[in-house]
Amino acid sequence: MVTVNTWSRSLGTAISTFCEVKKAHISDMALPFLPGNSPNINLLKEKFHKSQHFDYSSGVPLLAGIEKPGIGGELLLGQRIKPKSSVYPKVATGGLPSWVAFDKQALCFEAYFQETVPDIPNETNRIRKCKIYFYLEDDTIQVVEPEYKNSGIPQGTLIRRQHIPLPPPKQEQFYNVFHFNLNQQMVLFAQTFTVTNCDQFTRNFLTKCGVILNDPVAVPEDPYRSLREKMEKSMSPLRPYERRDTLKQFLEYDCKVLRFFCFWDDTQAIYGDLRELVLHYYLADDTIEIREVIPPNSGRVTASKFLRRSKLPKHTSNQLNLPGEVTDRTVLNVLASTRQGDRFILDSLKTGAIQEEFYKDCDLKVGGELNVWGRKVIIADCDDFTKDYYRYKYGIEDFNPVKYKAPVAPKPPKLVPPYNGFGSEEDSLSSCQRLLPKPPQKDLHKFMEHDRCGLESNVLKYYAKMVTTSQVDSEREFIISFYLSDDSISVFERSQKNSGVLGGMFLARGRVKKPGQELFKSEPSEYFIAQDLYVGATLCLNNRLFQLLDADEYTLNYLEQHAEQFPKANFGTILAKLRSIPEEKQREIRNFLMLNDPTNTGFVTFESFRGLLMATECGLSEHEVLVLGRSFSEHQQPEADVGLMLAVAQDVLKKKDFDQIADMTRVFEHHDLTKTGRTSIKEAMNICRTFQVPLSDNLLTCLLQKFADGDQINYNTLLDGINWLNHPAPPVMPDDLLKFDVKLRRDASRVKSINYSSLVQKVFPGVSNTVDPESAASA
Repeated sequence: MVTVNTWSRSLGTAISTFCEVKKAHISDMALPFLPGNSPNINLLKEKFHKSQHFDYSSGVPLLAGIEKPGIGGELLLGQRIKPKSSVYPKVATGGLPSWVAFDKQALCFEAYFQETVPDIPNETNRIRKCKIYFYLEDDTIQVVEPEYKNSGIPQGTLIRRQHIPLPPPKQEQFYNVFHFNLNQQMVLFAQTFTVTNCDQFTRNFLTKCGVILNDPVAVPEDPYRSLREKMEKSMSPLRPYERRDTLKQFLEYDCKVLRFFCFWDDTQAIYGDLRELVLHYYLADDTIEIREVIPPNSGRVTASKFLRRSKLPKHTSNQLNLPGEVTDRTVLNVLASTRQGDRFILDSLKTGAIQEEFYKDCDLKVGGELNVWGRKVIIADCDDFTKDYYRYKYGIEDFNPVKYKAPVAPKPPKLVPPYNGFGSEEDSLSSCQRLLPKPPQKDLHKFMEHDRCGLESNVLKYYAKMVTTSQVDSEREFIISFYLSDDSISVFERSQKNSGVLGGMFLARGRVKKPGQELFKSEPSEYFIAQDLYVGATLCLNNRLFQLLDADEYTLNYLEQHAEQFPKANFGTILAKLRSIPEEKQREIRNFLMLNDPTNTGFVTFESFRGLLMATECGLSEHEVLVLGRSFSEHQQPEADVGLMLAVAQDVLKKKDFDQIADMTRVFEHHDLTKTGRTSIKEAMNICRTFQVPLSDNLLTCLLQKFADGDQINYNTLLDGINWLNHPAPPVMPDDLLKFDVKLRRDASRVKSINYSSLVQKVFPGVSNTVDPESAASA
């Protein structure tokens, strides 16, 4: 009766469903077949491919269509694809995918399985413990059995890491995290495992996922393992040795060796001499090794070792002990038994033990003696590591070496023939040093350290004029460049209109010798170095005198940043010179500065300040006065006009025919991931350099800083401003272009005014403030 009612109820449900489908079909067909009246389920669909239902596994073709969707990746009617991995709650993953949230995290379960042992009467089955690892990132499982000593069973990884299917009839599904629990059995590839316990991390994770864990259970006792443990406990070694644990000493002092330099005086023997030795003491096991230092052409056969590595006894007898004569324990009796074999009875009091003393690290010291099997070896010295070891452990500070041989005679100097005039001096010297001449080696370390790197040119540039009586030559302007990478100098002459002198390269780049040196001599010549160039210095280059009048801003900053190498730019040295002048001159300098400031503003012009210091003969050069003025001056730079900078930039881009603004816009938008119209200044500079924007570094940096808001820059406004095609700017004058020129200009380092009040307080703090008109007038 129940079967008939159930069949009737199912039939009624099917008929009602069929009627509803038919009604919907009729209603659809009743509408006119016009656009917009008939539903189109494929209106926004992009994928129309049919899923592959056949596959190969280990070379065998098989049907895999059950887990494949239909056309376009959509499920077929009535098809439900179960997830292949665990679906964790969002609280556990934090909204991230499992392979990101649970990377390198695994659950650990303790389990065992029972193995049948056939054809053994004393053992029917065996309990084998193992650990089951469940990796949360991809639901893979690994089963590992710990290895036991002398088990005779292949152990280790029983099941490699992989997805494990459920037992039939659910073999199309795989194990996930919700299939695990304690005190339950799991079938992994037809092998039944019983889960007994888990670690604390696994327990906390399953509890957070809502799994109620069962109580842990104990592992049944394995009769075979119990039998093996009893056998091991009853076993005793045939030779009664005592165990000495030296593992701690080995782990602490492994690869640490004390090295001593010794000698053995064998001069009393026939054809004997002084033998030099090197003693190595290994802290890991208190062993000693001695090697002999055999000088060349000594007539001795080279031996590998003077003493092989071993423990060195302090007291040695004339006759060596036989094997077994020296022992730590004494055997009182040996009992023979047919059942249990031979048994030993040892002397627990150790009455017959012979203790032998060996050399330790505390017995070795500089100046001490060692008895190396009848040879008297004296320790003369040791290395730095050995000294530090004895200072730290024993507090020894006396390491005076023992002098046992005459000092080495100095080598006679090698006389170098004088320079012959062919090639450079270095080339001629290399031809005298070896039979096959090689080119002289360059200072590669200095070149790599001071080579050009980005905006750091490492080139010092000075403005100079020729010291001559000729009026035409005295008006010529030169730029002297000193390259720090190889100490070379180049001179460039600036072209002037209607001067009658062609500008250009006056002296090619190369090292320049100092004047007043003999040409053909054996000693190497002296060349100009960076310390010889400073403002006010006079150089003789190719028999022409040049006076350095000024330097660019990079040169002055470099000299001041490396003041320890350049005394002329050392601010501390300059102040020391000023403080060393007499007090009367200090008072005169202070009164003169105050008289030149009638309005009491605290500032005087740099020319007045320079003329005062040069007239008082304080021992300061032009460069030192300039450094002093730069230190007490106010650096006020006029604010640059944004419109003028954009006009200058458009003029340069127009002359260079630069029309890649649209491409730069697309690159900026590609790097702008947040689509806010902003990017970092560093990234904007890299993009501009990628497109090789033909603007100077000074102008490009100023533009990026003007359009920046903090560390971000509005690139749309910047690109619209420099777009000379769509947003042309008014023309600019030639003088405006020179404002953003980064070339060397004579007024680049010009100081306008000096804060003399701060200078006087710092340099002459003890001089009174009274003004003496007579002393000021005389000054």
